[in-house]
Amino acid sequence: MVKKYSILILILLINYMSLSASDSLRVILFTIDGLHWEAPVKLKIPTLNALMKEGTYIKKSYMIIPHHPTVGEYSKYNSCSFPNPMLHEGTIFISPQNKMVQEKISTKHQTAFVVNTTAYRSVARGFTTTIMDHFLSDSEVVETAIRLLKDQDIRFMRIHLQSPGVMGTSVALHSQDKSYNNNIWGEGSPYISAIENADKYLGQLVSFLKKSGKWENTVLIVTSDHGQSNNGWHPMLDEDSWKTPLLFAGKEIAQNQELSYFEHIDIAPTILWLLGIDTKSEDGGGGKVIKKIKTRYRNSAYVHPQYIKTINQQIREYSILHAYMVIEASKNNYIANIIASLENENLTPEPFYHHDRILSWHKAGSIEHIIKANDVILSKMRTHLDNNNHGNKNF
Repeated sequence: MVKKYSILILILLINYMSLSASDSLRVILFTIDGLHWEAPVKLKIPTLNALMKEGTYIKKSYMIIPHHPTVGEYSKYNSCSFPNPMLHEGTIFISPQNKMVQEKISTKHQTAFVVNTTAYRSVARGFTTTIMDHFLSDSEVVETAIRLLKDQDIRFMRIHLQSPGVMGTSVALHSQDKSYNNNIWGEGSPYISAIENADKYLGQLVSFLKKSGKWENTVLIVTSDHGQSNNGWHPMLDEDSWKTPLLFAGKEIAQNQELSYFEHIDIAPTILWLLGIDTKSEDGGGGKVIKKIKTRYRNSAYVHPQYIKTINQQIREYSILHAYMVIEASKNNYIANIIASLENENLTPEPFYHHDRILSWHKAGSIEHIIKANDVILSKMRTHLDNNNHGNKNF
């Protein structure tokens, strides 16, 4: 009799564990490389547009100016552009020592990353399953992801479609004799077809999730790692490079809601919060948990400090002012000395926090301090240029 009860209890326990696993929330981050923020209104992408009504949409989510230097300290540890490690680490204070979002999840749950390039190897650390194969098409990336979702109880997955970004780059660099020369929206542009195809593959994923019964326990996030210039690729000073659409849909996500602003460093802490994992951080460069995406917080106040947008605008202005000063310095040694003094901290407590110093940003201690310190230097640059009658207020 005892043995019979023991077997019965074991069966009930196994059934309970299976039920718990199927009921567990999963988060899928679906990234379409180089997705322009205007794509939803300019192109035929019905899946994304339909999901907007089912979820919470942000027209422009900001990431740090995209750049991936192939030389210097950054390139030793990072194989992709600035926004990617920031997205996975949830902070602008990137470091090889930081834990990425998947590493915090993988201690307890299965995670997966599927992408058709090896460019993201530096942000793949910690996934329990990683498939990076540049021979895969975007369609095959989604098919592979679906197979994994069928076979494994994956709690966090990043799916990345690389082709749209590649096509955007081809428009920027190899379209001189084409009808879409330097115009991603031009007739025959391969960027258009790549984005519209990506939307079809997104539709296939959503269809699988709904037909398999997994949708009820899934939060789907659709976005990009960076934006796209109208001319193609992501030139650093083009604001279209810094922003991309962002969508949350699925379990307990507020429907037909649009938020005015979001930052990509907010994605990682928000994912951890959704999965019930500790989001506490002492990192002064870290993003915020955005609770307003959930139905229960829909009516709560929402004010974002817009740090990333501000820093990007500062970097853009610094680059332009510095260029003016360099030109002036060729004939005015006073300005040449000012440039050297600003860089050597003779006139300010610290140098400007531009993208070339990105691995030193943590020394500022906080995002607020970076903005404050940068403002001091920008003010001095404007003053010196104005004093020499070379100020330009139309940048």
